[in-house]
Amino acid sequence: MIFAALNPETAPSEAGVLASGGPMMWVLLLLTAGLAVLLAERIFYLRTAHIRVHGFVEGIKNILAKRRLAEAQAVCDETPGPVAAVVKVALVHAHDDEARMRHAVQEAAILALPVLERRLGAVATIAQVAPLLGLLGTVLGMLATFRAFSSGGVEYQTATALAQGMWQALLSTAGSLLLAIFARVAQHVLAGRVRAVVDDIEWSANEIMRHLLTDYRTLPEENEKGGGP
Repeated sequence: MIFAALNPETAPSEAGVLASGGPMMWVLLLLTAGLAVLLAERIFYLRTAHIRVHGFVEGIKNILAKRRLAEAQAVCDETPGPVAAVVKVALVHAHDDEARMRHAVQEAAILALPVLERRLGAVATIAQVAPLLGLLGTVLGMLATFRAFSSGGVEYQTATALAQGMWQALLSTAGSLLLAIFARVAQHVLAGRVRAVVDDIEWSANEIMRHLLTDYRTLPEENEKGGGP
């Protein structure tokens, strides 16, 4: 914890920090928990979606070299992620003309994009809202300070009340900035992973379409439906 690093002897506990930070600290805690759930789900999905695309496409080509189109589609069904889904669409339209095949593949890629970008907007929203919540907590802390001043009392009691209000204001600001920085970095990391998967989709779609429109159609017809070697 930051406070423990600054002064280990006087550093408050986690519960003490939340209590001293006022009501906005609890809101920030809920946002942090929500962000953790969003990141865990996105990281798991993007790890599944990101495959070794070159090896996958080469494997599909090897199957197509034996003109086992149904087997190639089955391999796509067994492979998770949008890359395999887009490649399968190209295989389904293997005997169509180039325009129809390209249109079908483009539609499949467009449908895959929103799934990849899902919940990135929520992460960005947390990064934008967190500083505003911290500012609100700062204002509430300052209001508590001025309320203590207006109540009068003995001098040392006023100083204690002032310290409590400032503590609340600073804790809210620090907590919100930490959350916003982490959420912004996480958003950029996830966006980079999405971009990598999109690049894989584009490359694999172009490569499999090129193969289907050229190499595949020049293979001998006798093995068209064959399951043998």
